[in-house]
Amino acid sequence: MRDGLVSLDSSRSWEKIYDGGEIGSTAGVETTNRTTTDDWKAMTINPDDDHIEILTGAAGDADAEGEGEGEGKSLTDLVEQPAKVMRIGTMIKQLLEEVRAAPLDDASRSRLREIHQTSIRELEDGLAPELREELERLTLPFTDESVPSDAELRIAQAQLVGWLEGLFHGIQTALFAQQMAARAQLEQMRQGALPPGIQVPGAGQRGGSTHPGTGQYL
Repeated sequence: MRDGLVSLDSSRSWEKIYDGGEIGSTAGVETTNRTTTDDWKAMTINPDDDHIEILTGAAGDADAEGEGEGEGKSLTDLVEQPAKVMRIGTMIKQLLEEVRAAPLDDASRSRLREIHQTSIRELEDGLAPELREELERLTLPFTDESVPSDAELRIAQAQLVGWLEGLFHGIQTALFAQQMAARAQLEQMRQGALPPGIQVPGAGQRGGSTHPGTGQYL
């Protein structure tokens, strides 16, 4: 799965709405109407259930739904390398558990301090300038005169883990807002394209079909 892709379901058959407002349908094969694979954003939804798939291109969208922390930017746009940030966050959380599990000797504490400082530098490479500046303001460097204690390392690691969890929670909230907006837009386009009195198959029939089927649906 490529960076910037969030998949909640792999549907057998779905409809897709593109940035330009076009709707297309496919059956197990994803296609786009763009000439490149790095500058697109699409939403797919299975008409038979509530599962949604959001595909976000690397270029992002300045008008994306959800609350952002910069002018004209959403929170998802502020994380330039989400996969890298996720990997480092998981590593830092595991290191925090190791520090809590057992006391460390001087060599281990020195090593962990180096890992902590390197992790912050690597995290900054995957963040937009706004988040990078915030992280620099919040994370205080260790003093070079002495080896940090176990308690100091736990506090530093816990602070970084908490900041990353807040960042991930904000991204999930922004993606949920995008899903809801895309769902509403798709429903409006469906109703506008259908003749009066005609409903989309599956819409309003969550509990099952009201008439016997004549064959197997693909």
